[in-house]
Amino acid sequence: MQTADFLIVGGGIAGVSAAARLTAHGRTVLLEAESGFGYHSSGRSATYYHFGIGKSVVRGMTAFSRAHFETPSANGTALSRPSAALFIAPPEMLAGLDLLEAEMRPYSDRLERLDADAARDIVPVLRCGGDGIVAAVLDRAARRLDSEMLQQDYRAAIKQAGGQSIPGARVVAIAREGTNWVVTTATGDRFSAPILVNAAGAWCDEIARLAGVEPLGLQPLRRTIIAFDAPPDQQIGDWPFTKTAVDDFYMLPESGRLLACPVDEVPSEPTDAQPEEYDIALAAAKVEHYTSLAVRRLSHSWAGLRTFTHDRVPVAGFAPDTEGFFWLAGQGGYGLQTAPAMAAATESLITGGNWPAGLTDWGVDRADLAVERLQIAGN
Repeated sequence: MQTADFLIVGGGIAGVSAAARLTAHGRTVLLEAESGFGYHSSGRSATYYHFGIGKSVVRGMTAFSRAHFETPSANGTALSRPSAALFIAPPEMLAGLDLLEAEMRPYSDRLERLDADAARDIVPVLRCGGDGIVAAVLDRAARRLDSEMLQQDYRAAIKQAGGQSIPGARVVAIAREGTNWVVTTATGDRFSAPILVNAAGAWCDEIARLAGVEPLGLQPLRRTIIAFDAPPDQQIGDWPFTKTAVDDFYMLPESGRLLACPVDEVPSEPTDAQPEEYDIALAAAKVEHYTSLAVRRLSHSWAGLRTFTHDRVPVAGFAPDTEGFFWLAGQGGYGLQTAPAMAAATESLITGGNWPAGLTDWGVDRADLAVERLQIAGN
């Protein structure tokens, strides 16, 4: 039996960032089911920091997290780089673009309203005019995140502080013994700690059931991304993350290719998500609808799960019905860009420390993340 002060289940960005903060307060052990960290949602994200998604709580946590992303890693490597986000609208999305701009403005002072010609100057392949793109909003405060470097930096911090990050540690049993939680993995290893942090992403409700804790009714949703070659006459390296004002399509450059997504949300069980033919075809069709590009051959496609609470705001807090069981779940499609904020909130809530002043400054209160706000599944 290995003992710790904090046991964290789940080695995605939520788990590793929280573990890095908790190591200052006691021995911390992080258990990841897969052989690699961030294998599921964290490793299959578009890895952008922008204010075009989520409610005000999410935008506030994103703004709080910016300082972390702008600070180099412990070995001096950049965790992110400036890269604009462009939000586009055909005529039927103009009201959505107006609303989005108003919602983003409190969090970014670098917004610019563009007409169709200005948008096409930035992304030359956009279909503009008529029933095509007629307006856009450019946010120069957006950044491209390096998800792997973020993972490595957090795990290095855990190790330096004496904590452990253990891959291939799939949890198969959880029991309460006295004041401690005892977790058993598929390999028979056992770990004990008074605080158990459930950061298992799409599997959070399953971990809760193993622990005898009422689940939250979290919903994993599958999303598909395709990768294809850009036309040889286009220099795509400086193209922004480009997304419709209403959730319908996004596209961005990646390593000389273009990635595109139909912003699909297909309910799924917790699983190793795989793309389906219909969603791949839908992504290609959206590319050809919003741009002049022809998707002739895919170089790659993949799918990932984005797991939401009922109100689409992440949850961080102790279960009201079970001592020492901490929920860190429901990060949806914004887990990477809010990870520093969620980790700071988690540290405060678990240790009883002061609520981070920076979160208050951005309008985020502990009640916004509380478990109690959610309708418990089955009630």
